[in-house]
Amino acid sequence: MRRFRLQLMIRMAMLGGTMWITVYLFAQTTSYVAGGIMAAVVLSQLVSLFTYVEKTNRDVGRFLRSIRYNDFSQTFASEGRGSSFEELRSAFTEVMDDFRAARSEKEEHYRYMLTVMQHIGIGLVSFKQNGEVGLINNAAKRLLRVRNLKSIKELSEYSRKLAGTLLQMQPGEKALVQVIDNDELLQLSIYATAFRLRDEYYTLVSVHNIQNELEEKEIEAWQKLTRVLTHEIMNSITPIASLASTANELLVEAIPEVMPGGDGAEADETYADIQSALRTIERRSDSLLHFVNAYRSLTRIPKPDFAIFNIGELFRDIEGLMRRDIEAGGTRFIVEVQPPQLDVTADLKLVEQVLINLVKNAKEAVHGVPEAEVRLSARIDERGRTIMQVTDNGPGIIREAMDKIFIPFFTTKPEGSGIGLALSRQIMRQHGGNISVVSEPDRQTTFTLRF
Repeated sequence: MRRFRLQLMIRMAMLGGTMWITVYLFAQTTSYVAGGIMAAVVLSQLVSLFTYVEKTNRDVGRFLRSIRYNDFSQTFASEGRGSSFEELRSAFTEVMDDFRAARSEKEEHYRYMLTVMQHIGIGLVSFKQNGEVGLINNAAKRLLRVRNLKSIKELSEYSRKLAGTLLQMQPGEKALVQVIDNDELLQLSIYATAFRLRDEYYTLVSVHNIQNELEEKEIEAWQKLTRVLTHEIMNSITPIASLASTANELLVEAIPEVMPGGDGAEADETYADIQSALRTIERRSDSLLHFVNAYRSLTRIPKPDFAIFNIGELFRDIEGLMRRDIEAGGTRFIVEVQPPQLDVTADLKLVEQVLINLVKNAKEAVHGVPEAEVRLSARIDERGRTIMQVTDNGPGIIREAMDKIFIPFFTTKPEGSGIGLALSRQIMRQHGGNISVVSEPDRQTTFTLRF
């Protein structure tokens, strides 16, 4: 500060001397040119003095603007202005360094949270009240099949119901939205919360496809029910069948004693009726036992023996087994694999069992249909998963049956058991995949296996 005062006094003294000379030249001489030059010097000295005095204010103003606009690259010079200004420069520098460190830490936290958000397996989307999207992670992009999403309203092309639900959700609200994406059924579980950022309200929603979890719980429930039912039925039917057989064997000896001296024709007729009834009971009991044993297979599926195999080779085996039977009824059988070298890791025998069952169902569905066609195909879907499909152009599946066809005991066939599709779904679940169906009445039905 002492140095600053000394320089200020010297500048003022020089300014005073220059002003005195200027006045003298104008008042006592006729040298107006020299007076004009001195006047310019006076003006220059005044400007320099004001600039020197106000430099500190400008530095402070520049410092505050740097903070306002997050510009921490500024430096402050104090050379030749005294120790107090050196302290001011040092304080400015320390504050700027602290702000740089704070911003760097903030950016590191932001990058960390962004990395976590992008790698989390559940879809996350944040958007403003007008639907403008602030952030969307990779899981949400894959689930909704979008590369970039600027507004929630753009999701109307994917699912109008989903877009409307997201825009109407309140903080803390949960929703379940069913979406059919091409040939895949999605059950989207959505949870919403809200936060405020820079005086702007945002809604943050998590979107998760729980179709697999629902199927697993449903399969588990049906397996438990099947175990209970088969156990109780077996315990009840087995002794009935045994008793019916024993009673039928003892009937010959019992009839003469029960009807002594009776009319022979009447006794024969009574004997025949009783024997017929016992045989009927025995036959139906045996049928029920076979029926229950068949349903036990739903709870006794062997664990998959995983191996890598070529899908084209599997399809050729199925084609060789079923082409003659399918085309015998005038149905066209098409087999496609793209690319031809497509492989999958699964249990070959179990997958073959599922596909044969689906192809048989398709063949029966197109019976009597003009230009009937059954297609067996495999490819990579939009999400990079291996899929196999069985498609037919039969009458399709009625809407009321769509949600029931994979339920054990349910069938639309007069002589069906309701086991095939339920068994197929359990096999696919053991592979970590799923089976789904999309049907357009009188046009096309497609069963899809996803691995």
